[in-house]
Amino acid sequence: MDRSKLYRRFRTLLIANRGEIACRVIRTARAMGLRTVAVYSEADRDAMHVALADEAVLLGPARARDSYLNIERLIEAARKTGAEAVHPGYGFLSENAEFARACYDAGLVFVGPTAGMMTAMGSKSGSKELMEKAGVPLVPGYHGEAQDDATLSKAADKIGFPVLVKASAGGGGRGMRIVRSADELAPAIVSAKREAKAAFGDDRMLIEKYVDNPRHIEVQIIGDSHGNLLSLFERECTLQRRHQKVIEEAPSPTLNAAQRETVCAAARKAAGAVNYVGAGTIEFVSDGKDVFFIEMNTRLQVEHPVTELITGIDLVEWQLRVAFGEALPLKQDEIRLNGHAIEARVYAENPTKNFMPSVGRISTWRLPAETGGLRIDAGYREGDTVSPYYDAMLAKVIAWAPTRDVAIERLNRGLEETDVRGIVTNIPFLSALITHPKVRANAIDTGFIERELAVLTAAAPAPGELELCAAVAAIVNVERQTAQAEANSPWQTFGWQPVGRRQRSFAFRVGHGPEQKITLNYGSGPSTLVIGERELAFTIAAKDGGFDLTLDGVKSSVAAVIDGHELYLRTRNGRFDLHWVDPFGGESEEHVGEDKIAAPLPGTVVAVLAEEGTKLEKGAPILTLEVMKMEQTLRAPYAGVLKSIKCKVGDIVQEGVELALVEPSGE
Repeated sequence: MDRSKLYRRFRTLLIANRGEIACRVIRTARAMGLRTVAVYSEADRDAMHVALADEAVLLGPARARDSYLNIERLIEAARKTGAEAVHPGYGFLSENAEFARACYDAGLVFVGPTAGMMTAMGSKSGSKELMEKAGVPLVPGYHGEAQDDATLSKAADKIGFPVLVKASAGGGGRGMRIVRSADELAPAIVSAKREAKAAFGDDRMLIEKYVDNPRHIEVQIIGDSHGNLLSLFERECTLQRRHQKVIEEAPSPTLNAAQRETVCAAARKAAGAVNYVGAGTIEFVSDGKDVFFIEMNTRLQVEHPVTELITGIDLVEWQLRVAFGEALPLKQDEIRLNGHAIEARVYAENPTKNFMPSVGRISTWRLPAETGGLRIDAGYREGDTVSPYYDAMLAKVIAWAPTRDVAIERLNRGLEETDVRGIVTNIPFLSALITHPKVRANAIDTGFIERELAVLTAAAPAPGELELCAAVAAIVNVERQTAQAEANSPWQTFGWQPVGRRQRSFAFRVGHGPEQKITLNYGSGPSTLVIGERELAFTIAAKDGGFDLTLDGVKSSVAAVIDGHELYLRTRNGRFDLHWVDPFGGESEEHVGEDKIAAPLPGTVVAVLAEEGTKLEKGAPILTLEVMKMEQTLRAPYAGVLKSIKCKVGDIVQEGVELALVEPSGE
């Protein structure tokens, strides 16, 4: 390849991605004086990354294959805007050798490795063969070309169960299944291949020995076109769910200094096998004693900020400088490890309902200030819409501190001060996870979340005295602010009335639970709140996002959001969703049963797993949907007979559409 076409200085950069990573790349590129071009689908017309860029080009319809995965349209967008280079971000086409080659053929600088490097290391099977020759330790497994059922079955038997079946292309946990016995293998392969084909366009599989109680260790590397190759220490990403990372930290709290140097040297050796250029990650699995190579990601990783915070290096800036053809600015012995960083991924999903993705308009978006070691990488704003077409990640909250314990405390404080409404998020789950005693003690493995799921998704505590008082205060605060907006209104003074004192009664409930009553006394004299036999004097001092509530001389900070009769409160006791019972009656509520087998979100039917007339046990799988790039299996809500299937494979179904009918057995 012509080196002058691979690496050269450019002024205009097209970011072939969306969401948080597109925003992240745009900020660094603009700080370096580059002009930026965003691309977007019809679903992302008003997205944050579009607003941040200097220019933006519409690619096509919402579906990724018609927009963000369309190589021809991306190349044409670069041509139209005069872009000389393309940054692929992560996900989508970031590890697609065909895209890298198309950029080269179009005379564009691809900010990443060459197509050849990507092919060699991006394939899990191919990279393992390469690592075997380079002497890098591997997990026992099969990574051959033959993909027929008999070959895969024979390989699994030889390796010994449990095994891990996973896609040779791509990552992010997609196309990956743990198989614990021979009779589970065939359906796992079918499902993994289907998911891999949908996510990466490649359904080739490899099989590895599943390491019990494993830890996930990965090393950040970066190389330039002058032969320099550096490792930037390691990250630990052991806290995962469905092979998708949830919490990442750097450095690994598991490794000592000697182990750190060993794994970083192995990573440099692995990348050096293909004379790697660009940013990448060498991933390892550890059984507590040994560390084995599992794959290389030939791109930037979602969790790169934790590496940036412990090294002081902007990895996107270094990516761009490598693409300019510059040499890396530091040598290996000049890279210093400073402190500890930990990151949590904030998703639009409901952990209490099997992490079902959540879609809709973000009505409230409040994030803490980026001070005191806290960093926020976000791709959404208040008013933005989370669609069902793409990954559900909204933002990343990252904390740095001199020690791991303090970093965890800072991260938890950052999560506690993050309020997102209009959609369901995993923020309470993340707080419960990072404050779990075993996480603090680093007594974890990749199966930890699944084992502790009941604890991590436990119901929120019932609202107490503070929350009921805060609910009334929130309503009064909004009413007072509304009155103050009206000139010369006597209601600008809280509780104003011509004479005497008055009472006002409120009732709240959580879900369909019992009503809890509280009385407000106001007028002449101090205002009080009465709960049962207790009467508490109170005052309110409004502030951005909520108010300070003083009850009997004790001041508490309260965050509040009111949407009609729905109240969201955050107090020192946690997060609470309350319903304000209409004091004038007339409420009509639709009670939707849990037995309806309906599409939870718009999606595609990818498998029908039971036949009409079949007797089903409670929890038996009926059909599988692909929703937001992940497969969701809908199951029988109770024992009974499958009376009808109201869809077929390939159907695109909308949210709420009934897909199957089960007649209960009556047991």
